[in-house]
Amino acid sequence: MKVGYRAAAGIAVLAMAVAACGGGGDAKKPSAEQSQQAQQQMAETPAISINPVPYDQVKDGGTLTLAVGQWPSQWNPNHVDGNQRDTATMLDTVLPQMMVADENATFTPNPDFLTDAKVDTSSGKQVVTWTINDKATWSDGTPITWKDVEAMWTANSGKNKKYKPASTDGWDRVESVTKGDSDKVAVMTFAKNYPDWQGLLSRSPQLIPAATNSDPEKYEKDYLQKIPVTAGPFKVEKIDEATKTLTVVRDDKWWGKKAKLDKIIFRTIETPAASVNAFANGELDAVEIPPGSPADLKRAKEVPNVDIRKALSPNWRHITVNNQTDFLKDKSVRHAVAYAINRDVITQSDLKDMDWPLQTLGNHVFMNNHKGYVDNSGDLGKYNPEKAKQLLDAAGWKQEGEYRKKDGKEFALSFVVPAGVPYAKTEGELTQAMLKEVGVKLTIRPVPDDKFFTDFIIKGDFDLVPFSWIGTPLPISALPQIYKTGSESNFPKGSDPALDAAIDETVGEMDPAKAIEKANAADKLIWDLVHTIPLYQRPDIQATKKNLANLGPWGYKAPDWTQVGFTG
Repeated sequence: MKVGYRAAAGIAVLAMAVAACGGGGDAKKPSAEQSQQAQQQMAETPAISINPVPYDQVKDGGTLTLAVGQWPSQWNPNHVDGNQRDTATMLDTVLPQMMVADENATFTPNPDFLTDAKVDTSSGKQVVTWTINDKATWSDGTPITWKDVEAMWTANSGKNKKYKPASTDGWDRVESVTKGDSDKVAVMTFAKNYPDWQGLLSRSPQLIPAATNSDPEKYEKDYLQKIPVTAGPFKVEKIDEATKTLTVVRDDKWWGKKAKLDKIIFRTIETPAASVNAFANGELDAVEIPPGSPADLKRAKEVPNVDIRKALSPNWRHITVNNQTDFLKDKSVRHAVAYAINRDVITQSDLKDMDWPLQTLGNHVFMNNHKGYVDNSGDLGKYNPEKAKQLLDAAGWKQEGEYRKKDGKEFALSFVVPAGVPYAKTEGELTQAMLKEVGVKLTIRPVPDDKFFTDFIIKGDFDLVPFSWIGTPLPISALPQIYKTGSESNFPKGSDPALDAAIDETVGEMDPAKAIEKANAADKLIWDLVHTIPLYQRPDIQATKKNLANLGPWGYKAPDWTQVGFTG
């Protein structure tokens, strides 16, 4: 999974809360009628919205200009510092996508890179054979071979602690990667079953050369502020650190179907309002409209020849709760914080006037529209300030004046937000008012947008922090990445041996129905740990030019950048 940050078949993407405030702090629990309307609205929202146009009907040539909200310094997509949604989007144009999912979350080999991928369990062990396209070659002329797959395992297995992968999911279950009948065949043998094996070589993690993955220092430095080697329909023309702009152009050495576009420009624009202004002025061809920004949505709708595209995606917004700070290491205190936060109020504030279902999320694994979804929030998911006060009293935090104290120390928490994201600040203000009602002081702490993840979330420098996880077609695979003890992406450093055991059992379950059942059992333990407080399934809304083809909210589908272009 990725952090607005990104998610994969084991990688979680963090999508930053990049939007203007939604307003409204007086929301109440949705009525039965409102809940029914939200469910109906969700049922009517498509799974994908990209204006599909056949390849031969897309105009040849042209430049596409898009905005990203975060400029990376680490371009290694598998490194914990590079596991961001915007980074993944840019790298999709220049790095291999070995396995690709469709809108129904069904994976197939991408023939440009893999001619076959098959699993065999007849030996008693799970063995996956990956057959690489003979033409697949890195931009430096080195053939893509089984050694690249082996090095991916070396870097991401978690065995060598000098590596800092965003996720070890699946790779930590691999026993060996060996050469098959030729250098173009990789044979992967698992020590423990891993039903989501197809996600190991997909968008996330993304394959990078063995030369980088084989050495921890190169893993750290080869892609730092540069993209030295590529393999895709586009190649890097320029990385401009001064303007925070990436320009990629069609790669004439590409062996697959020729890309329709000549060039793609990714510009860093840190606030949604500025991005919408750029779109309205004709500087961008498409723009994301994140939650909490109804004014931006309204403005985008008024742009001539605009197309508003929205789809249900496996992305969700939440508040991460640091399990290791002096104030929050006591689980009963974390329970009190959960009871004190009215999730319905924050959800309705962020989604108000966004043409999106007002539905609070009750699961850490499955989205509201997923067949495995069950509301596991229980009592902890319900706003109960009186219960919060009782727990704080029992923990020794007694009300003294405006706030609570214990041994002369005031109960004071920080709520870290990216400075350029107004709706994150609004979420903080709402949470601040709620916690004050139970005697807890909350200080909103704005930090630089480009340091939000690397210097604060990843380093654990927060008490509470809001962001979004960008999911993948394989939600169960992200469980170890985010919630297992010791994972680099377990940002609150939550730890529960029972949860670790439940996660191991879940990710190794080969029966899909049983895997869903076990995932929901694990989810109940995550709720009890108060590792993360889910808010809602994040809107995936984009405003695009009407003649932009094959681009928009992808849902579960892997993007195909060779088909993106313009019509007419």
